[in-house]
Amino acid sequence: MSSARRIAIIAGGPSAEAEVSRASARSIETALREGGHAPTMLELDRHLAGHLNEHPYDAAFPIAHGAVGEDGSLQGLLELLGLPYVGSNVLASALAMHKPSAKVFFERAGLPIAKGTRVEPGNAATSAKALLEELGNALVVKPAASGSAVGVAKLESATASNVERALLEAWNAGGDALVEQMLKGREVTCGVLDLVGEERRALPPTEVLVDGDPFYDFRARYGKGRSQHVCPAELGNQFERVQDAAIRAHAALGCRDLSRVDFVVAENGFIVLEVNTLPGFTATSLFPEAAGIAGIPIAALCARLVESAIARGATRRFATQALPT
Repeated sequence: MSSARRIAIIAGGPSAEAEVSRASARSIETALREGGHAPTMLELDRHLAGHLNEHPYDAAFPIAHGAVGEDGSLQGLLELLGLPYVGSNVLASALAMHKPSAKVFFERAGLPIAKGTRVEPGNAATSAKALLEELGNALVVKPAASGSAVGVAKLESATASNVERALLEAWNAGGDALVEQMLKGREVTCGVLDLVGEERRALPPTEVLVDGDPFYDFRARYGKGRSQHVCPAELGNQFERVQDAAIRAHAALGCRDLSRVDFVVAENGFIVLEVNTLPGFTATSLFPEAAGIAGIPIAALCARLVESAIARGATRRFATQALPT
């Protein structure tokens, strides 16, 4: 095994998913200690830059889900400090977080996506009427840049009033909404492992089953016993197609190290929903569970992610050029 690495695990921050990220960070800390490394948990706050600048770390492991931590902001800070870090770079993180932008790249890559539109904050009643005319009355309304299904509404029988309420809730996240036609099917997710020096690979897809919740929302994701995971998912001839689509979606955004791609799978096909560049590592999280089923226990998984970041090193830039005389 390689020598002990000093790793800054960064969690929290100004996000609805801050508590989830802290739970993920605790799991990663335990896993890295089991692997013989020296992790330190840090909060994503105003003191972070000073601490990282003053203390020597071999790499950072960002696990701050959602706003600031997962949208490229934290990644930009780590690049400014010249610190290698686990996960996607600034651009890929920003693209994956902003769902309407990610869909443009999915479509260009030939991936199947739901018909939908980005809706800017404005007159919710007028927007709701237009959406019903354009997309029909089975809709999903979600914030354009949020995670863990916070602010998401599934409307199987959409009306002007409930679409209007859903838009206001999505806009409350501080940005646009994404409204899509609802495809009825199975909720499936597939992790991608893309480490330096290794061939990019898809983990076994997982089907998520919920009982008592309307869909795989925040409570179903993180409440103990509120969801069941079937991994490997029983997808028949769509198993490898989902894995291939996960790799293509990951590559389309320029992701690296790890991601988790969400799907809706029906009998006659599937759609790609989104890419999560920093999937959870909590006790109920899907990515480390699928990795374990693929033969990679969480301690080995975290160690390999850290080694990938260190092997890649700090982001390279052109040297500063002197002004011509």
